[in-house]
Amino acid sequence: MSGHDTSQGVLIREQKRALHAYECIDSVRNSDQRNYKIAVNDLGANIMRSGLCAALAAVQRLDKRGEVLLKHLASAQVPGLKGTKAADLTQRVRELSVDEYMIATREMLQVAMWLKRASQATFEND
Repeated sequence: MSGHDTSQGVLIREQKRALHAYECIDSVRNSDQRNYKIAVNDLGANIMRSGLCAALAAVQRLDKRGEVLLKHLASAQVPGLKGTKAADLTQRVRELSVDEYMIATREMLQVAMWLKRASQATFEND
């Protein structure tokens, strides 16, 4: 997702987040959409309630839908977590300094919000 250019210039951060979210949502198979949407809807609240580490651990426990969501979160280019593979994301978050953790939490909340928006706009209502 690095360096998305448009005819109007370089995309701003929110545009990059939105583009990333819609690219992720487009990759979710129809049969997985309902479970993915549930996981995405819970993510932001879980981050706020329990913290980033605990929220990511909860996503890991979700089997297949957790794998897909972790992959999407890992590919979001969150500061301090860039280049981290989905399988290593929770471990990498635990290794962050306090300042890095706070920034990663704030950024991951934004990623979660955009994934939620994109899934609500794209997936059919249940």
